[in-house]
Amino acid sequence: MKHKYVVFIVLTLLVLNLPGCDKKSSGIIKLKMGHALDVGHPVHKALVYMQERLKEKSGGKILLEIYPGEQLGSESELVKQLQMGALDMTKVSTSPLESFIPIYCIFSQPYLFRSEAHFWNVLEGPIGKRLLLAGESKKLRGLCYYDAGSRSFYTKDKMISSPDDLKGMKIRVLASNTAMQMMKMLGASSVSISWGELYTSLQQGVVDGAENNPPSFYRSSHFEVCKYYSLDEHTMVPDIVLIGTKTWKRLSPEVQQMVQEAADESVEFQKKIWKEDSDYALKMVQEKGVKIYNPDKAPFREKVKAMFESYTGTEVGELIREIEQVQ
Repeated sequence: MKHKYVVFIVLTLLVLNLPGCDKKSSGIIKLKMGHALDVGHPVHKALVYMQERLKEKSGGKILLEIYPGEQLGSESELVKQLQMGALDMTKVSTSPLESFIPIYCIFSQPYLFRSEAHFWNVLEGPIGKRLLLAGESKKLRGLCYYDAGSRSFYTKDKMISSPDDLKGMKIRVLASNTAMQMMKMLGASSVSISWGELYTSLQQGVVDGAENNPPSFYRSSHFEVCKYYSLDEHTMVPDIVLIGTKTWKRLSPEVQQMVQEAADESVEFQKKIWKEDSDYALKMVQEKGVKIYNPDKAPFREKVKAMFESYTGTEVGELIREIEQVQ
């Protein structure tokens, strides 16, 4: 009997400490979130804003605990933790998510979005809302998108002024088959390296360069190694805030509404600070000796246009056409 009592106590404590569990003794709901970026990044600041709004809306009853800087693992690891129910929420790039939710390869299609306005009209319209829920069968529910700007090439030894300059180069890309296909069509070799290991990989020559937005280029200190930044803006890959469906289903409708509202409100905050941080990052890397170039994008578009054609007759191809029709 004593043994059974001890087992009961241990199991009770485990259940009470599950992510997203409402601890009856205090009435507090704690939601555990992990992400890969540093605390100075505009995405982290937006998550802190969400944290504050959620606490205020709930009268201090819902606490979002944020673990930045890959403290809980890489982006792929964080997604897996969400699926298992070991983590409540995360923020990841939509690009690596295509290995979990295949239709998300749409976000890595080069030059799909005509402008920033077109990008947000898609994401905040019926298409974007539909895609937020596309991963529910994989135990992943999207709450909102964050601006991650445009991804461009930065390199160690030479400027990328045309696709020909990429031939034979090793470029780090996100863990996305679509991103790797794009690099192949541009003539470069793609290498998938975790964000936390990229600085050392650049230093040691494991890769010749990478591609990312200005804030990430600056805040990662990659500008210390890579002195060339070519703003070809080949993709506009949004970040996405995810909540595990295991956690979501445990929350009451009232709490679900507060979580969704706090996420939506953080989007507008993030958009504003993203623009400010992006402009600041470009200014700072130039002051640190980085040469910035604005290449003609037409040759890059021409090199990768066959990617769209390869999806003809598929769900992705239909979605591409649907996105192209959005004004």
